[in-house]
Amino acid sequence: MADDGHLPGPRVDLARVLRDAADGRFPEPDGGFSRAAPWRPGVEAAVALTGHAVMVVGEDVTDAELARLGVHGYGGAHDPRATVALAGDGEIGVLDVLMVGRGRPGPSALVPRPDLGTTERALHARDWRDDVTVHGLPDPGSDALVTLSRGIAGLPELGVHALGAPADELLAGALALVPEGEVVLASVTPGNARSLRFFLRSGFVPVGSVQQWRPRRIRG
Repeated sequence: MADDGHLPGPRVDLARVLRDAADGRFPEPDGGFSRAAPWRPGVEAAVALTGHAVMVVGEDVTDAELARLGVHGYGGAHDPRATVALAGDGEIGVLDVLMVGRGRPGPSALVPRPDLGTTERALHARDWRDDVTVHGLPDPGSDALVTLSRGIAGLPELGVHALGAPADELLAGALALVPEGEVVLASVTPGNARSLRFFLRSGFVPVGSVQQWRPRRIRG
């Protein structure tokens, strides 16, 4: 049992949890945490929702260890000390707001842009996500891009890098490439108020927060 008296919860399907949250159905705000299996080898995460957290960690980490680290659903899942302990010497990603939108019908103004696949934004997406594709405007002189991938919990995840191009057009084009109604994730740094406002204005809603890391734990 954690020091605050909250018990860890069961194993859950994080993709289902996030799809439910997108529909307004959140886990019970019991102050506890559940666990989910990692969706990508070598990547773990803490996902915090209202009053409950989902810890995506390997089976070498026990519930008791998570509790001893102070993990709980009232912010403890993102305690920097817990994150550092779980990551060990591994790389730690930034803490992001986790936002959800939906695939939308309609034509897309975007085309595949493999020539932009070596840009910093595209390489970053490939560092953390799977099946990354890069799309952009037909104008070969435009470096604006959208990445679409299989990201957090195996769900579709996108990133937008406008570079002076109409961000609304890029996002609308990306959402048209996703099956209608399918949940689409976007991870936005909390301090990037401009990006947060853009996604909110575009119909995305926040469902929680997420931080990922590549564990390289030191045992003993």
